[in-house]
Amino acid sequence: MHQETDETQDTVETKVPARLDRLPFGRFHLHVIIALGITWILDGLEVTLAGSMAGALKASPYLRMTDRDVGLAGSAYLVGAVLGALVFGWATDRLGRKLLFFVTLGLYVVSAAATAASWDFASFCVFRFLTGAGIGGEYSAVNSTIQELIPARFRGQTDIAINGSFWIGGGLGAAGSIVLLDPAYINVEFGWRLAFLIGATLGLFILLLRASIPESPRWLVIHGKEKEAEKIASDIEKLFEERGAKLEDPSKLKPMKIRPRKYTPLKEVFTTLFVANRQRALVGLLLMGSQAFFYNAIFFTYALVLEDFYQIKSQHVGWYILPFALGNVLGPLCLGHFFDTIGRKKMIAFTYATSGILLAATGAAFAADLLTATQQTIAWSVIFFFASAAAGSAYLTVSETFPVEIRALAIAVFYAAGTALGGVLAPSFFGLLISTGSRGWVFFGYLVGAGLMIFAAVVQAIWGVAAEGKPLESVAKPLSSA
Repeated sequence: MHQETDETQDTVETKVPARLDRLPFGRFHLHVIIALGITWILDGLEVTLAGSMAGALKASPYLRMTDRDVGLAGSAYLVGAVLGALVFGWATDRLGRKLLFFVTLGLYVVSAAATAASWDFASFCVFRFLTGAGIGGEYSAVNSTIQELIPARFRGQTDIAINGSFWIGGGLGAAGSIVLLDPAYINVEFGWRLAFLIGATLGLFILLLRASIPESPRWLVIHGKEKEAEKIASDIEKLFEERGAKLEDPSKLKPMKIRPRKYTPLKEVFTTLFVANRQRALVGLLLMGSQAFFYNAIFFTYALVLEDFYQIKSQHVGWYILPFALGNVLGPLCLGHFFDTIGRKKMIAFTYATSGILLAATGAAFAADLLTATQQTIAWSVIFFFASAAAGSAYLTVSETFPVEIRALAIAVFYAAGTALGGVLAPSFFGLLISTGSRGWVFFGYLVGAGLMIFAAVVQAIWGVAAEGKPLESVAKPLSSA
């Protein structure tokens, strides 16, 4: 009989993790990727819309935003994402993956729709904050679920590709802004409002797709629900067997012994993250923080750079974001496989270092006024071909290198810390640099981002974890292991 404490007294022997890892990649996994991976598309949509709409938001008679206000609104979204990740990350480890990926998506849908009804700058920031909270919570619930359902040998490329889908949303947002901000088609004041309804509408359809996604069997086993976990694992196996897949005899699989627990005390969470695994924690923090600064500093103010330094009209910004988004999508798709073959340490260090070096070089050309708007866009597309894979690998690292009992909260902590350090300050910082009208000051900001990425590459090369092809329980031993 289980006791209402942090642990139960019974020891359970289970093969559920091994059964999940022996599966081939199939329709079930594709369904998981689509239904859960939509989070990154929604985030990309929101970030791109906010960036593309900068001119329209400043022109709105209701919002009357300045360049600084645009940066502050971006920061409000990111602050919400930070707090949402922490609160919902804690709840995900305690209450389960499935419940929370419905709650967080629901919050996003309502808040994104409310953003479209904003009546002044303050209300716009509040609704952007709540939208960010929903997305931040999604990162914790969804990342942990995907990690625990995808077989080990496909985990790296799948996770990185999913994170890269952020830029499918970016492309949708850019394409939408081209039409919705064109006065020939629609009044600009209504255009930006309709734009924010795109994500809310898409989110409603995704809620239906998620209905058939099961709870993570790994989470169930850890929380004393081994029978339910076994049933879900069996149901998944039947889906493959019905399509002719021949699965390894389960009797040959190595079982894992654990002592199920109801929850993990916060003191043990802190000790596990920052004492027992402080080296992994520092690597994860640096990877998350540097890529967050790199991305948010540049992309949240991308439209401002085009408008202020290249005199591109706000309704045309979308055309410049489309190729930028394409580079971001292609990078993870082309490079993701190598994170499972060449290995995590080498590929993460390579993509981070390459991104930093290319940013420094492009920033120097920008400062010297050597690039046209088109050439600047091509340069960004090349840089973020590598940077997109690098950013995806940061999420992969923090989600696979900590135990299942605290996986969602670990993702939340590092996402929150990285976003707070590198993301919340970056848009306001770059907004201030751009407002000076000096290319030199903007170049200084680019150098800060480049330096962070190169430093992160060095740290990863020395202290990173070679997790490719290994079961999650091998990379990070469960706290409840017997």
